[in-house]
Amino acid sequence: MIETETPADRVYVIHPQISGRTYDVQARLEEACGLAEALDLELAGGDVTHVRAIDPGRFFGSGKAEQIRLKLEEEHAAVCVVDAKLSPVQQRNLEKTWNVKVVDRTGLILEIFGRRARTKEGRLQVELARLAYERSRLVRTWTHLERQRGGGGFLAGPGETQIETDRRLLDDKMAKLRRELDDVRRTRALHRKQRQDVPYPLVALVGYTNAGKSTLFNRITGASVLAKDMPFATLDTTVRAFETPNGIKALMSDTVGFIIDLPTELIAAFRATLEEVRDADVLIHVMDVSAADFDLHRTAVETILDDLEAGVNHGQTVIEVFNKIDLWDDDLDEAPPKKGEGVFETIAMSALTGEGTERFMAAIERALLERARVLTVELGPGEGKAHAWLHRHGAVLRETSNSETGAISMTVRLTPEDAGRFAVAFPELGREF
Repeated sequence: MIETETPADRVYVIHPQISGRTYDVQARLEEACGLAEALDLELAGGDVTHVRAIDPGRFFGSGKAEQIRLKLEEEHAAVCVVDAKLSPVQQRNLEKTWNVKVVDRTGLILEIFGRRARTKEGRLQVELARLAYERSRLVRTWTHLERQRGGGGFLAGPGETQIETDRRLLDDKMAKLRRELDDVRRTRALHRKQRQDVPYPLVALVGYTNAGKSTLFNRITGASVLAKDMPFATLDTTVRAFETPNGIKALMSDTVGFIIDLPTELIAAFRATLEEVRDADVLIHVMDVSAADFDLHRTAVETILDDLEAGVNHGQTVIEVFNKIDLWDDDLDEAPPKKGEGVFETIAMSALTGEGTERFMAAIERALLERARVLTVELGPGEGKAHAWLHRHGAVLRETSNSETGAISMTVRLTPEDAGRFAVAFPELGREF
């Protein structure tokens, strides 16, 4: 039988452990291997390499670089992933030394994003991030970039070099992408304004990649977005409506996952999408409680939220979800994670099995009602429509009726959005208590 598929490149993963930094190095190596496998590369192996000091020319010292070269030859690897950020010069020199394709952590994540983006917006954002990354790496491409193009004789100077031409072409393409993304940003802002006019509160899921956000999103909203045990399964933001047990209607947004050392190019490119996070009424920080680097993942997400001007430090209500408790090993000596400072509430649950879903929904409801307004209304005998509306959308704190006149007096707690909707629908009835 003739095979028509091209065999996958064999990849070897190196995680450099820099002296003085303490974290679970094996967990980081496993994460990097998972990222490589997400590109359908054949994993030849991986190793943690201790680095005392970073060499400015090759990242690794000459002796260490030679050891790695021999290992790559032994494993017949065609690609080497270095789980760190390499400078263009370091990447070029390592490729010459090892005679294989070298990919750093930033390039690896960008490649995954490029393959996973499905919507026009997602593809635009990834392409912009990729071009920003490649622009800094023109130095590592072929030597023809250093040749000068001859002028026509009527211009002063020898003409621009090929590298300058390529850089100018990249700049032009990036400017075009930014204009297209500005259009996307305006469209997204219009959609947000339309939601505010409805209006329903927005609950946004955030967290480390592969923490279970999409699984939780599907469970709560009944959607069917891709939810797989792999990094960056979700790149395109999805918004769906849902309802709490006591009838509070809201919108839930599933967003792209974060990761340690998330490339700055991606944060900048995805800012339009991540504005959903900043504008959310409630943030749900989903965490994989079974992760070896739980605290490191938690800190990485909080740092990125700060960069986006979102989270506890920026006045947002945050609920922490300790997800995947079905994988938590009770025999471990480790204590369960503690509630974060300033966090509204912490819920332990399993989005996969559904354990803890009721507690989670109740926490969302409490967070939304925390922002609530209390209204008092006097309803006449013919205003049954308003009476039913308040029972359907609010929490009735007090209700008394006059048997002689048939009038009803109600004190009701509503979300700010529902209070606004009631004032629009029944302007003559509502006044703040």
